[in-house]
Amino acid sequence: MLALFNYNWQVRSEWFKWCRSLSIEELKRQRKGGMGNILRTLAHIIDVECSWIRAIQGKPDVAVDLDAYDTIEKVEDLSNHYHSEVMDYLNSHAIEEENGMIQPSWMEGTYEKGRILRHLIAHEIHHIGQLSIWSREMGIEPVSASLIDRDL
Repeated sequence: MLALFNYNWQVRSEWFKWCRSLSIEELKRQRKGGMGNILRTLAHIIDVECSWIRAIQGKPDVAVDLDAYDTIEKVEDLSNHYHSEVMDYLNSHAIEEENGMIQPSWMEGTYEKGRILRHLIAHEIHHIGQLSIWSREMGIEPVSASLIDRDL
């Protein structure tokens, strides 16, 4: 499972680099799907990842104002800020307890840790697909989604 998180982070980093070639207007342009624009969608991916990992650890959720991340640099800083916290959890032995149940503070019901981790992987891949569609609509080659060609 860690290899898939590493895949997502590698692709995310490449999308940050890709975004630097666009104007701020293009990054904020309202689009169909996702969270409405490129910056909000990337910040949302990070927010969801951090929120669920914190819930698994029994830590309080941190409310992220997606609109506050209005440059690619701010979104990348957000990613870097929470990356070590997520990595620390994933590298701990706690990941082996994937049958444990979690009650997130922001919703009803309980969920298995392992199911949450698999959801996080799929969630990011889903939104990266949306970025790829938007990229093609702009006539720009998207970041490669190939897992086979990556050194993980």
